[in-house]
Amino acid sequence: MRVLSRSLAVLSLSVMLVASGCGSKANTADNTAENNGSAAAPESTEKTQVTEKLDIKTSFYPMYEFTKHVAGDLADVENLVPPGMEPHDWEPTAKDMAAISEADVLVYNGAGLEGWVEQVLDSAGKGLKSVEASKGIEIMEGSEEHEHGEEAEHAHTEEEQGHDESDHDHDHGGLDPHVWLSPKLAIQEVHNIEKGLSEAAPEYADQFKSNADAYITKLEALDKEYADALKDTKRKDFITQHAAFGYLAKQYGLTQVPIAGLSPEQEPSAAQMAEIVKFSQEHNVKTIFFETLVSSKIADTIAKEIGAKSDVLNPIEGLTEEEMADGLDYIAVMQQNLKALKTALNE
Repeated sequence: MRVLSRSLAVLSLSVMLVASGCGSKANTADNTAENNGSAAAPESTEKTQVTEKLDIKTSFYPMYEFTKHVAGDLADVENLVPPGMEPHDWEPTAKDMAAISEADVLVYNGAGLEGWVEQVLDSAGKGLKSVEASKGIEIMEGSEEHEHGEEAEHAHTEEEQGHDESDHDHDHGGLDPHVWLSPKLAIQEVHNIEKGLSEAAPEYADQFKSNADAYITKLEALDKEYADALKDTKRKDFITQHAAFGYLAKQYGLTQVPIAGLSPEQEPSAAQMAEIVKFSQEHNVKTIFFETLVSSKIADTIAKEIGAKSDVLNPIEGLTEEEMADGLDYIAVMQQNLKALKTALNE
C-alpha cells in the first residue's frame, strides 16, 4: 500500500524526461549512458502498472502460515520470530517495533501467547490494523488437562497471585493459547484472519475469501484424518513434555498428561517427575513425547526410568531453517504428529 506514492513519483519523473528529451535524443542517450554505465534503453510503449500490496507482520509461525494462504500474492507477509526460535523467548526490538508501526496489518494469535502485543499496539497508532486470530474461540485454562492435583493447585496459586511483567513471555496468565494445534480451531483462526484482511483491504475481500476457502478445504481434510485415525486407538492418554496439546486432545477424545506446564522451559519438580513415572508404569506407557526447539532431557530421563522410548510431538511454535528447507509446513508437521500419536496410542 505504501508504494503508491513512490510509483506515482516515478511516473511523473518519466513524463518530464520524455518531454525534455524530445529535441535532444542523442544528448539524453549520452547522459543516460554516462550516468548508468550502459547504453540507453529503447523507449517502451508498455504502461507501468502500479501494484498495491498489504504490508503484513505476523507474530509467529502458524500465524505466518495461515496468513500467507489467505493473502496469497496480495500482500508481503513477514514473520517476526526468526526460524528456530521459541516464541515464548522472543521480544520485539526497537527495529521490530518500527517495522510493525509502519505495516498495514499485524496478525497475532492472542490468548496470552504474545505478551508484548498490547505495548506494540499502544505505540503503533491508528494506522495499524490488528487481527487477533483466536478471537471468539473458547480459551481453556492451562491446567484443564492436568491430572495431577499438586500441579493444578500450583497453577491456580500463580494465577491468583499474578505474575511479574518481565516474565510475561513465559506466563500465559493461566490460559492455554495453543489453539492452532486443533485443526478445527485452526479453521476458525483462518476465518478470523480472512475477516481482518478484508477489513484492511475491502477491495481484495473476494480474493481473500477464495484463498481462505481453498486452504480451509485442506484443513478440513486434515481434521478428518485425525478423527479417523484416533477414534479407535487402544489407549486415549499420552504424555507430553509441554502442555501444548490440550485443544487437540479435547477435539479427538484424548487425554494429555503433561510433565510440566504451558511454558516449554518450565521444569517439573521432583514430586511431579515421580508422579509421571508412577502414572507411566501403572498405565504401561511406552512413549514419552518431547518437542522441537527445546531440550528433550526431561522426557529422555523419564523414558529411561520406565523403559520406554521418547518421540517428537511438535507444537509448531516455529519451524527450523532445516524443516523449511525440507518443504515442511503446518499441515505436513500436523500429519507427522498424527503418525506419532497413532503409533503411541496403539502400542
